[in-house]
Amino acid sequence: MSTQWAIMTMECARGGSGLYNGTATVTLELFEGLMDRVSCPTFGAETDFEVFPKLSGTGIASLVLHALSLCLLCLCLLCSAGSILISLYNSVSNPYETYMGPIGVYVCSSISTCLSVLVLILFVVNVNLTSMAEELVMSFNEDVDLKNKSVEMQVGYYLLIPYAVLSLLALSLIYMYDHAAYTQRREQQRPTEDAPKEIMMY
Repeated sequence: MSTQWAIMTMECARGGSGLYNGTATVTLELFEGLMDRVSCPTFGAETDFEVFPKLSGTGIASLVLHALSLCLLCLCLLCSAGSILISLYNSVSNPYETYMGPIGVYVCSSISTCLSVLVLILFVVNVNLTSMAEELVMSFNEDVDLKNKSVEMQVGYYLLIPYAVLSLLALSLIYMYDHAAYTQRREQQRPTEDAPKEIMMY
């Protein structure tokens, strides 16, 4: 979870000067971040910071979205762990006494897939559409003007995509297995009128 999730870069100028000759770069992780200021407004400086304490002193929207993304990510991990534990338990237990069967894995995988997609949306909305980056920079120095924010998503964010794809793959496999089992049961329970006449004579 400590992998970088986003890098936000802005042009920076001393407040009211209109001369945007500096830059401010915010490297964001889930719990920590790095502020790199070059001529913003004076000499360069790199400062580590804790994300939640900094956001709590700025805008409430950014804090809520970031906290919500983190909570949903934790729920994703819990659902994945539940899916794995159910699968392991059923693989070694009595086949006639399985716990929740494929439905348990199906539900856990469905929830984790939906939540991971929701985290992808919430996080990119937070870093792009809110003023989180500007508020973080101004929390270090309020006498600056910022413009032209650019956002580059990093490894931590993109790792959620294969996670969601693998969860969807698990859902597809479970659906195909359940559908095949249902079809087989229907074949075994076909009414006697569908049976050949030679068999019905007996």
